[in-house]
Amino acid sequence: MTIVQHLVGPALLPTSLELPSLSVLTYNVLLPNSVDGWWNYKMYHPPSDNNTFCNWEYRQQLLKERIAAVDADVVCLQEVSPLSFDDDFAFMTEELGYTGKEIFKRGRFRPATFWKRCELVAPAIHKDRTLLTAFRRDDEQIMWYVLNCHLQAGAEARRRVRQIHEGTKAVITLAKKLQEVEAEKNAKVIVCGDFNGGQECAAIRFLEDGFVDESFIEDGAPVVSSRKGLPFQPPLRDVFYEMENAPPTLVVSELISLLVEHGSAYEQPQFTEDVLQRLERIFDRYATHHRVEADERVMNVQDVERWLIAINGQVGRGSEFREAARQMGWTESAEGKDEASEGPTRITLPVNGYLTLEGFRHVYENELKGGKFWGIAYDLAVLGEPLPDAGVFQSRYDRIYGSSAIQPTAVMHFRSEVACPNEHEPSDHLPVAAAFVVANR
Repeated sequence: MTIVQHLVGPALLPTSLELPSLSVLTYNVLLPNSVDGWWNYKMYHPPSDNNTFCNWEYRQQLLKERIAAVDADVVCLQEVSPLSFDDDFAFMTEELGYTGKEIFKRGRFRPATFWKRCELVAPAIHKDRTLLTAFRRDDEQIMWYVLNCHLQAGAEARRRVRQIHEGTKAVITLAKKLQEVEAEKNAKVIVCGDFNGGQECAAIRFLEDGFVDESFIEDGAPVVSSRKGLPFQPPLRDVFYEMENAPPTLVVSELISLLVEHGSAYEQPQFTEDVLQRLERIFDRYATHHRVEADERVMNVQDVERWLIAINGQVGRGSEFREAARQMGWTESAEGKDEASEGPTRITLPVNGYLTLEGFRHVYENELKGGKFWGIAYDLAVLGEPLPDAGVFQSRYDRIYGSSAIQPTAVMHFRSEVACPNEHEPSDHLPVAAAFVVANR
């Protein structure tokens, strides 16, 4: 029986020198990289005038220190930006010795995989938000399959199941192509990443139970129309299977209980009365004009610009700006777009438009439906209506699974007692790492 070491990072992840082994680190690094993601400062609570901790150079150094300390053979990242990937993570090859890399081929939030001390044995396979790589260590004939996942967030249970089903099927297809004998039982498979759901969600149950069927309900609806089975025998095993309460990987400010009316639908959340009152007070402070025909106070374009600069630093960026423009009467046709022009129409605030209290509320209701709890909390705070401290929300979205053909020898988690990101943690997610050997069966 293999004894599994449980470690708290950052630390060197020990690997076997006697048996064929592979070590993996998975880490959602938080999208705002050096180029894409101006809004990063909004994710730090409470708001601060010191943005040092938010900038990419500071966060990049923390990421590098953690990845270097663990020194895994394979590093699976999520939420990297294709716009600056090569520059942002040049340290992986130039300083940490990783000899290969693969970034997912589409999307704004992309998974990426790095490796060293092993070689790629087949071209990487790109499915819907999963990235499959297959490796061989040194002169060994044993092949390892690593599926890097960043499943869809939000009320998208059906899509998450489809994504993980497609990804795991791709593993078996590749293993058979590489002439694995009885691939369903013998393939050395590691499935890891950000699954955007907890223990009860369908994608996790699919991996651990081996199937989901039409009786499985998530977000109020069946996740499949017919039974879908995992193509491995037996199902995959969580590396923290020995722990009754595995450590959380998502540690953020508790905001939902402060923002969302209890009992409102997940798909159509509603603000609490307290938040509605806060929004009305903010509106009253910014609305300097009176609309005579409706006998109501409104925000004219100058008022809206002052508000946008307060929350976003400038006019012209952010979903608040785009929705405010629509509420003020902006439409694409109103701009008279040249049919020969390419790219999206530039959104502007209508010069003679105005934003009503109802429209102002709608801007933030749109943010709420988009799950931007952190952005709403930031805006309320800088606009003079900070929410009370309700502690932290913890969950385990980031996981590592192994097939029955391999056995974990060491697993590592990271800890934070306060909301992330912060001075010491560069992401809202904490990394997870594990070392495996071939199982003695």
